[in-house]
Amino acid sequence: MSTTLPATPPAIAARPAASATAHAMAPVKRISSAGLMDGGREVEIEHAGRIYRLRITQLNKLILTA
Repeated sequence: MSTTLPATPPAIAARPAASATAHAMAPVKRISSAGLMDGGREVEIEHAGRIYRLRITQLNKLILTA
């Protein structure tokens, strides 16, 4: 009996464009949550005309809501 494996999706099999590769190698900016929250437990972030709320939960996790 012969089995065939499912085809790999094109997005995974395709090579990234040269510009995407250069962007992926750029260092990612890191901000500490303490610095971002500035002593509070909640901040509002404006993005593309919408307001998002970033909160620290009772279990000390971060949650982002729109």
